[in-house]
Amino acid sequence: MNLEQKQQPAAGPQPGRSSTSAEADPAGRTSDLPPDALIIVPVRNLVLFPGLVAPIGIGRERSVAAAQEAVRTERQVGIILQRDDDADIPSPEQMYRIGTVANIMRYVTAPDAAHYIVCQGQQRFRIAEFMQTSPFYLARVELLPEPDEQRADIQARLLQLKQRATEILGLLPQAPAELVTATQNFTSASALTDFIAGLMDMTPQEKQDILETLDLQQRIDKVLNLLAKRIEVLRLSREIDQQTTMRMDSQQREFMLREQLKTIRKELGEIEGDPVELEQLAEAIAAAGMPEEVAAQARKELKRLERMPEAAAEYAILRTYLEWLAELPWAEPAEDRIDIAEARRILDEDHFGLQKIKRRILEYLAVLKLNPHGKSPILCFVGPPGVGKTSLGQSIARATGRKFVRVSLGGVHDEAEIRGHRRTYIGALPGNIIQALRKAGVRNCVMMLDEMDKLGSGFHGDPAAALLEVLDPEQNSTFRDNYLAVPFDLSRVMFIGTANILDTVPGPLRDRMEIIALPGYTAEEKMQIARRYLVKRQLDANGLTAEQCNIGDAVLEAIIRDYTREAGVRNLEREIGSVCRHAAMRIAEGGIGQIQVDENDLQQILGPGRFESELAMRTSLPGVATGLAWTPVGGDILFIEASRTPGHGKLILTGQLGDVMKESAQAALTLVKAHYAELHVQPELFEKSDVHVHVPAGAIPKDGPSAGVAMFIALASLMMDRPVRNDRAMTGEISLRGLVLPVGGIKEKVLAALQAGIKVVLLPARNRKDLDDIPEEARRRLRFVWLETVDDAVREAIGETVAQTA
Repeated sequence: MNLEQKQQPAAGPQPGRSSTSAEADPAGRTSDLPPDALIIVPVRNLVLFPGLVAPIGIGRERSVAAAQEAVRTERQVGIILQRDDDADIPSPEQMYRIGTVANIMRYVTAPDAAHYIVCQGQQRFRIAEFMQTSPFYLARVELLPEPDEQRADIQARLLQLKQRATEILGLLPQAPAELVTATQNFTSASALTDFIAGLMDMTPQEKQDILETLDLQQRIDKVLNLLAKRIEVLRLSREIDQQTTMRMDSQQREFMLREQLKTIRKELGEIEGDPVELEQLAEAIAAAGMPEEVAAQARKELKRLERMPEAAAEYAILRTYLEWLAELPWAEPAEDRIDIAEARRILDEDHFGLQKIKRRILEYLAVLKLNPHGKSPILCFVGPPGVGKTSLGQSIARATGRKFVRVSLGGVHDEAEIRGHRRTYIGALPGNIIQALRKAGVRNCVMMLDEMDKLGSGFHGDPAAALLEVLDPEQNSTFRDNYLAVPFDLSRVMFIGTANILDTVPGPLRDRMEIIALPGYTAEEKMQIARRYLVKRQLDANGLTAEQCNIGDAVLEAIIRDYTREAGVRNLEREIGSVCRHAAMRIAEGGIGQIQVDENDLQQILGPGRFESELAMRTSLPGVATGLAWTPVGGDILFIEASRTPGHGKLILTGQLGDVMKESAQAALTLVKAHYAELHVQPELFEKSDVHVHVPAGAIPKDGPSAGVAMFIALASLMMDRPVRNDRAMTGEISLRGLVLPVGGIKEKVLAALQAGIKVVLLPARNRKDLDDIPEEARRRLRFVWLETVDDAVREAIGETVAQTA
């Protein structure tokens, strides 16, 4: 007898009573459970509907105790879904309040000690309150009766449910015919709704929502909506399956026809090319992972090749083209395995110093790790030769685990070198970009575009203009090489450019890159680089070991000081190589197993020192000032010499000066004339004298406004007849108002002053922001004087002026 069939007038419905006996079990034991209580079995991921039979696996101690008690006392149980699947002992708050009363039809214990109960749902119930939670859950419940089903709207929905159920069963593969018959035989709308909801593929929460919907009309509408969505999905799935089957049949038919055609042509003797090679080429094209547009073009050209005699002039051209397409890395590359700590270790291992550069590279890699498919900036390393631009690119490739390829742009003056030649030309090939990608074999390589400042242009086009598309993240995903004539995705390539100077790099091309400046090294940095890298590399290159040839720190300091004067370390490595070759020759001659090179041996090996300090000699006379200049290979010192001869106020300029530098000299002379009173200079000197300004090294062109302060100090020293202090160097542009204006290249100029033995550097006050870029060693060994006006420069470089004599 079901729950709804047994009632007591006083206590109302009594859930949990069976039809045989609720007071005694077959063994004669009396049940101690309250007659109006229902044993609760919480379950995970299962919602039991009334009228359905379902096996339930129980493994928790309380669930096993509940099932055994229900079987022992022949009571019904309440199957209820718990809210939290992770809760092993769910609290009453972690269970839903509406479940299904069920009869236990069978209790099974498996050989592996697992417990199972087969339950048949009877009726919905709502938990009023929990009476106990141990050793099993016991609750007082309220039975929920089903509403009246005789209304016309309910009967109409029943017919629609049967129609939808028949439709969805027709879409399911191998659906049993008995199931269709069973759905049509339902006369109860509530029973059919629960039956369909129990069989549908839904989440437990969606099923619980239908179980808790007590209004029958709303419950039927929810099931109808879910059925409509499921029917649409199954209909689309069937259409896709049919299309796939038709496509497979078409491919098989095409294959059979091609094989027959091949056999017929072979019998007729019409096949000229090697069928095995063409088959291998077709397999390579199929395995290349090309985009559909490119694959379609390749298949079209392959069909042309199959029909073409091998002796045809176009046969070799077309075959080479298809081989290029098949060998390019079209497939999507694997994700980068970027370890920031490992990348930092690699950069520190390969390069000494350059902390700001390393930090920017690590930031670049960190963004790439967090956003692998983002548009990365194009880096461009700018600096003098020998400062490590190319080796930095190789370190980035090693840190990211990518392939490294280098494309040299020096002297490239033909646009086809970038974009490739069209296939109509004899000997046509793709451009250097596509060739480098084929060499790398992957689409996410590190590609270094070396010497970008040395690009040329001619009547064949401008290669710098062709690079605009290559280096634009918004466009390079569809880069089109003239030879390939199909788009190729360059967005995953990590481009790194290098240049010695930026002036010759076109503005639009420079705008697409993030410029990272690599200035020259200090003497201490060169010492560390030589000790850590250069000596070991040259010993290995010359077949020596550290025990056979020992080059001390004093030798390295002497080579840096007396034999090299450069921003980088390329010449330094050459000189160290000369010392190693000298040692290798002596060891190879026999009789000597170990050589200790000291400073006194350098003159015999490298000759007399090439550089010496000439500051004291050059600045011992009035009219000589030391300026600081920037060159493409780093900073340098520049001497400004001024001399006065009897004349008529004429200004003579020599030293191959550019127009801007000539104008700076004229402005400096005008400024000295304007400040004759403050400088205590007789105005008659300007009228009765010709002034000659000369900048030595006359074979080297010089230009720029940054020598204005040095020219003013040289002319002021000449007119005041007082020498400039020989440990001062200066740079800055001047205005006719006496202001000192900012200039560029501060770091390179300061490093040049440090190498030349300067103690005090005079810089424009508005360049104070550039102090952070100057290495710590230079800031420690130099004193900086910040100039607002030329009066500050006179005070620091010449000293307080003497009183004017009568």
